[in-house]
Amino acid sequence: MFKLIDEFRRGWQGTSQPSPFFSIGFAACCLALATGARWCLALIRPDVFFTPYLPAVFFATALGGFRIGIVTAIAGGALGMILNFGPSPADSARFALMAIFWIVCGLTIWGLEHYRSVVAQQRQISKRLIQEEEYRKLLIDELQHRLKNKLSTIHAVIHQVLQDQPQTWASIDPRIRALSATDDLIARADGSGCDIKDLLLSELGPYDHVRFSLNGDPLLLPAKLAVSLALIFHELATNAAKYGAFAASRGLLQVSWSVSGDRLSIIWDETEGPPVGAVGQAGFGTRLLKSALRPFDGKTEIAFLKTGAHCTMQCRIPPS
Repeated sequence: MFKLIDEFRRGWQGTSQPSPFFSIGFAACCLALATGARWCLALIRPDVFFTPYLPAVFFATALGGFRIGIVTAIAGGALGMILNFGPSPADSARFALMAIFWIVCGLTIWGLEHYRSVVAQQRQISKRLIQEEEYRKLLIDELQHRLKNKLSTIHAVIHQVLQDQPQTWASIDPRIRALSATDDLIARADGSGCDIKDLLLSELGPYDHVRFSLNGDPLLLPAKLAVSLALIFHELATNAAKYGAFAASRGLLQVSWSVSGDRLSIIWDETEGPPVGAVGQAGFGTRLLKSALRPFDGKTEIAFLKTGAHCTMQCRIPPS
């Protein structure tokens, strides 16, 4: 019983062709039900000869295909001609009705067959797209895995080389870790980028959440821009922890961003931090802040105010 139900379901959905025996049996059942409906209608209108067989042709074609539909239409026309449930004998008018019935059946069969072919094509396209998507995800996962291994190898090699230079290593290590964290965020978004808020939270997460506020609409950053901004945010957060807002008990940080067309503007504003002394010669971090956004037609302007850094970043958002 369950096998028959499953065969009916797969045939009706068009995923597989039912067996000829099942299709013929189903068509015979449809004709029997149509004949029973015709007998009931004859109690009211004895001149209804072919109309009850149209649903039988429709369902038989939908399940078994156009060949079964043609056979059902021929059988329905023959039954409409031969069987009489009223006093009127077969005449020329009934032949004309039978011709009209077969024309309607032909259009119905053609329409159903066309629909079945379109659905089959769409199902094949969907299956191919699903397979391509699964392969793409597998490829991206493999690339992300290799990238992570290479980054870990580079991290280990540099650490081995700089064992005798702890200060240099201390300046390189957190930057490599920031890049690794950004790669993880990009991988979560299927390699297309990451949200700017998630990027900021990954850098500011180690600090007290009540010490900073983030204001702006959700914005998916393309992967290349996300990497550059990750380095900038890391430098600013490190400076805030050492010399700025996070170095004072009451210091606060507010980061806001907005988009106009394809231009992104970000404001990093620190308040209530310790007094800023004389600014020394520009180091690697300052040079990084100045140059990181140049590939995106952008610039970074930073001012060290009395209570902390005020940094304005502007750049073009490249297409994803």
